[in-house]
Amino acid sequence: MTDRPPSESHARETGPAFGLATATFLVVSGMIGTGVLTTSGFTVYFVGSNQLMLALWVVGGVLAVCGGLTLCELTTMLPNSGGDYVYMREAYGPLPAFLSGWVSFLIGFGAPIAASSVAAAHYLLAPAELPEPLAGPGRAVLASAAILALTAVHSLGRRSSIVAQAGMTSIKLAILVALAAAGLIAGQGGWTNLSDRPPLTGDLLVAMASSLVYISYAYTGWNTAAYVAGEVTQPQVTMPRAILLGSGLVLAVYLALNTAYALALSAADVRSIVDQAGSLEAVAPIAQLMASRLFGPRVAGPLSVALGLTLLASVSAYVLAGPRVAAAMARDGLFPAAAGRVSDRGVPVVAAVAQAAWAILLVWTASFERMLVFAGVGLAMSSMLAVGAIFVLRRRRPELPRPFRTPGYPLVPALYLLGTGLLTVAVIAQRPLESGLSLAAIAAGIPLYRATRQPGRG
Repeated sequence: MTDRPPSESHARETGPAFGLATATFLVVSGMIGTGVLTTSGFTVYFVGSNQLMLALWVVGGVLAVCGGLTLCELTTMLPNSGGDYVYMREAYGPLPAFLSGWVSFLIGFGAPIAASSVAAAHYLLAPAELPEPLAGPGRAVLASAAILALTAVHSLGRRSSIVAQAGMTSIKLAILVALAAAGLIAGQGGWTNLSDRPPLTGDLLVAMASSLVYISYAYTGWNTAAYVAGEVTQPQVTMPRAILLGSGLVLAVYLALNTAYALALSAADVRSIVDQAGSLEAVAPIAQLMASRLFGPRVAGPLSVALGLTLLASVSAYVLAGPRVAAAMARDGLFPAAAGRVSDRGVPVVAAVAQAAWAILLVWTASFERMLVFAGVGLAMSSMLAVGAIFVLRRRRPELPRPFRTPGYPLVPALYLLGTGLLTVAVIAQRPLESGLSLAAIAAGIPLYRATRQPGRG
């Protein structure tokens, strides 16, 4: 197996290290965002039931916890910045590791940055009620500006990142918890909307499995903090606490919010909204639709703006974590060397700018819902390989320190692999175009790997 490059410790040399609070905030912001504030309407539309929608969020939560528990062992065993790329390099070698990093840069962070910023723009501009010829370009301009602004903030250094992420995540959690509580109280008369489970047929089961891609996407942020593990104080202790604490908070908020959506909007309401608009994206701002139904337009407008601001916390988390992957790859000689350059304040600025440019390109060229499917397929495949690394490393590298050992091994990681594998197969069958584009994007990394790797490195 390749030796760890000596530059991996470079990130620890400058600036204050991230503590438990920042690592937990990264997990929470990485998870809570575009998914729970947009995809529930898509799920209800496809499965035709609020009850099944909630059941799928529970299934997604169980899978996320299984993945998170596995990740705790991997991050404490290899506490270096770079996330999945580091684990796959040690388990499978340079080419699979490169493809993992390529997926992270192209799909894992680029697409979520684009999708989250567009979703934020959806909410921020909703009260203006712009006509569609203006709304589309308006959202793209606002999303691009948000990406550039947050890239600039995080390029100032770790201290700036710590303050920005802590403040944005705290406000985000307060708004979402208040929204969930208000929705549950105001929607008490809608409990019949949860008694809508249709007969389970083969087609419905396939639709449920493929709809899990939206929910899986919403939960994928449990690994966000792992990308900065090399910059965290006492990562062997801090990382498991951050991942488990953050995941637990997110699961509770997700279930409360989705119950509030269900109390406000029946499955028939969701289908009617889509049919009247002639577009699935009409139910993308599901939280704003819920607020309008329960509290009226006077409250829904300001709340929509507040929700748009909470989504910017997710964009911030991805902008902060993503460049660390490209930088780690560059230091291994598997990516253009410029991406590995770190500023005096400990920030891989070149990688951050490249990531921002790619995300802005996606903002202007792809539809929101297709971005979610495109990202979901690539992330699912990459996460399966990363979680599977635990089996390889337990056998091949038993000497590595393991301050945290995955409870329930091997059942816990195996359950994650089984569930994620089934949803991936279902999505490929149901959405071949978006899935094919995602697979093609991954495959495009192979010639890039051959072209960019440095002789004698990987």
